[in-house]
Amino acid sequence: MRLSFTGLVERWAPSTVKKPLRQLATGIDALIAGKDERAVTQRIAVTTFLVRIVSAFIAYLSQVLLARWMGDFDYGVYVVVWVGAVIIGGLACFGIQTAIVRFIPEYGEQRELELLRGIIVGSRVQGMASSTAIAGLGILGLWLLGDRVESYYVVPLYLAAICIPMLAIGEIQDGLARGFNWPDLALWPTFIVRPILIIAFTGGAIWLGAAPDATTAIATAIVATYATALWQMLAIRRRTARVVPGGARRYRSLTWITIALPIFLVEGFFNLLTNVDILIVGQLRPPEEVAVYFAAVKTLALVHFVYFAVRAALMPRFSQYYAAGDRVRFEAVVKDSLHWTFWPSVGAVIVLLVAGRLLLSFFGPSFTAGYGLLFIFSIGLLFRASIGPAESILTMAGEQRICAAVYAATFVVNLGLNYSLIPHFGLEGAAVATTTALTVESIAVYAAVRWRMRLRCSILHVLVPGSSIAVRDGESR
Repeated sequence: MRLSFTGLVERWAPSTVKKPLRQLATGIDALIAGKDERAVTQRIAVTTFLVRIVSAFIAYLSQVLLARWMGDFDYGVYVVVWVGAVIIGGLACFGIQTAIVRFIPEYGEQRELELLRGIIVGSRVQGMASSTAIAGLGILGLWLLGDRVESYYVVPLYLAAICIPMLAIGEIQDGLARGFNWPDLALWPTFIVRPILIIAFTGGAIWLGAAPDATTAIATAIVATYATALWQMLAIRRRTARVVPGGARRYRSLTWITIALPIFLVEGFFNLLTNVDILIVGQLRPPEEVAVYFAAVKTLALVHFVYFAVRAALMPRFSQYYAAGDRVRFEAVVKDSLHWTFWPSVGAVIVLLVAGRLLLSFFGPSFTAGYGLLFIFSIGLLFRASIGPAESILTMAGEQRICAAVYAATFVVNLGLNYSLIPHFGLEGAAVATTTALTVESIAVYAAVRWRMRLRCSILHVLVPGSSIAVRDGESR
């Protein structure tokens, strides 16, 4: 027997508050047990957000422990190397990890089972081949030019290259799980299992006598990443066997590449846009300052999780409704995405600003120097949250090239601002550069959605109940 919140309200709530509580209870019941697509999407978004909250705690705890174990210097080295490896692991997929989120529901809806089986296998093969080649080139480049790299980065960089293929496979498997609407397999391995294993293996290695430095942390991260990716691969294989009948495979490699490459540019420039400041800080400032900067970034990570949760839940819906030509439901899900992204982001920012100094102090006494950075970052994050997952609307509607152009231009702005401001203003300069770039990117993406999709994708346009976000005929685009 399922618990009914509506029934509890009807039975126990005082008459003076029964009406508003009934509406709330009805919404909760629909969220928990609803069978319609909106209820399913809400459940995925809520599940994703809850998993990301748990993962935020785990990730934050792991970073605190790593900083405490290694000290400012080695923690800063670890941050630069690991962030670089994660970026390259995502880039090494060349966009296929996001393209499959579009193709899997499309092939499933059209019962193109041969193509569905083909992309499940082909995406992994392509990801493994391309990421291994890139890792090999990285090792070769480091061997040839290693004397130009600071000595404390060399060994961790060699180790990080070993990790790139499994980071890429993890990205692709996340995409496969999202395409099938399996948020547990899309989120738990990357955001729960891997961080727990990294901290467990690192702590175990130090307890057994390993040096508490960046080399040890990267080495244990390799073991954790491989273990997580292989477990995820087996889990997805078992689940797909239940929903995709066995049979012949068919490949449309040229079509997949044609779709994936613009997405690769979008995802690539987005990842660079959101992480290049850490890499440039690592280039221009000592590792101790990198550690402080990264701690501030991680403290505001919960705001990013709101956006990620909504994006992960709604990308298949954007693709499905747009492909079906269902403009009514397409606009409705866009409006939902704006509310679901902006208001939780505002709440998260307020909580994190209030508790920010305390949270930073967990890393160590010197890390509270990054508290002022939180206020600078918050401006850009809220500006970005005000347009929801707008770039996903463009991507799922086949407008990847415009999105890629926006991110490319914004990345150049971010790069120029970081190199201009960091030498004069230090970490504050990096934060201002990143916030300015996010603001520019948000304005440009909003304009692109308005121009190409005839939608006003901003929280300002959905504040009035019953308002329309569509640009009507005769109205300026």
